Amino acid sequence: MSRLKVAVIFGGACEEHPVSVKSAREVARNLDTEKYEPLWIGITTGGDWRLCDGPDADWDNASARPVTLSPDRSLHGLLLTGEEGYETVRLDVVLPMLHGRLGEDGAIQGLLELSGIPYVGCGIQASAACMDKALAYTVAKSAGIATPVFLVVEENEEVGPDRLRYPVFVKPARSGSSFGVSKVTGADELPSALSAARQYDSKVLIEEAVSGNEIGCAVLGDLSGLVTGAVDRVDLSHGFFRIHQEVSPETGSENSTFIVPADISDESRQLVQETAKTIYRALGCEGLARVDMFLTNDGRVILNEVNTMPGMTSYSRYPRMMAAAGVPLSDLIDRLISTTLDGKTR
Repeated sequence: MSRLKVAVIFGGACEEHPVSVKSAREVARNLDTEKYEPLWIGITTGGDWRLCDGPDADWDNASARPVTLSPDRSLHGLLLTGEEGYETVRLDVVLPMLHGRLGEDGAIQGLLELSGIPYVGCGIQASAACMDKALAYTVAKSAGIATPVFLVVEENEEVGPDRLRYPVFVKPARSGSSFGVSKVTGADELPSALSAARQYDSKVLIEEAVSGNEIGCAVLGDLSGLVTGAVDRVDLSHGFFRIHQEVSPETGSENSTFIVPADISDESRQLVQETAKTIYRALGCEGLARVDMFLTNDGRVILNEVNTMPGMTSYSRYPRMMAAAGVPLSDLIDRLISTTLDGKTR
């Protein structure tokens, strides 16, 4: 039986490039190569596409070949540049192991839709909606989900400090992880926080701080319906949670650890999981998503954000939560690919 050709796309021309490469390395360690034939496509920080031997540290070397994902549906795959012209490679499925801008915002999903190649994860609309935190909040509120009190500041727009109740968080509306995020405790800190956020996006979100625990829930949409992983809790010693900002995240964070399963009541755990499913459905997610929420002291669940292609690194939350629920990464990858080929499930 021939193996399925799976193109794993990683890297990317955005600030989450290093995390994406690490996610791809973890996929490489756990992909069943007896069942799947991986083709590794790395995107440089400058946006160049390369077919390489794998996501190792020197993946963009002399042996890596320029490659293009063709939008021509009759080709259904790749165009490889060679000395004698182009060589074509037909693909069965794509695993876009990309995070942040141009990876989770619908851009790569749009290209894959044009190509007609099945791909793991959320579609164009859900990817774009979840990437824009303000839009995600608006959709979630319409579904009856609580969100922080927030306002949007567009490019060149000023915001009166009296409109806010401090402390607030200032963040790029359409950026991944916690790049450009600041906690502001007073009006004098607001200008620098807006400037930091605008380094990543012209659209800025300001939201009032929520008092409570930061909680995460992994959601997997497969042929059996929606499956949730074990809920986790971010245990902070000080400051606020800043994912992927550490020098060496593999060795741990300076101010946070993850408790999996979360040390919360069964009633709260069930509420978190059901709320995560509701959010997943409301935003039109498919395949997988990590829903981050706040659990307040009075038992309410408030949306924080939705990651449509969460990290798959050795220290990432999504695979930890799924593993704690009995789904190791190798099985998770297999289920995601199988579900994609059989028809994605919301």
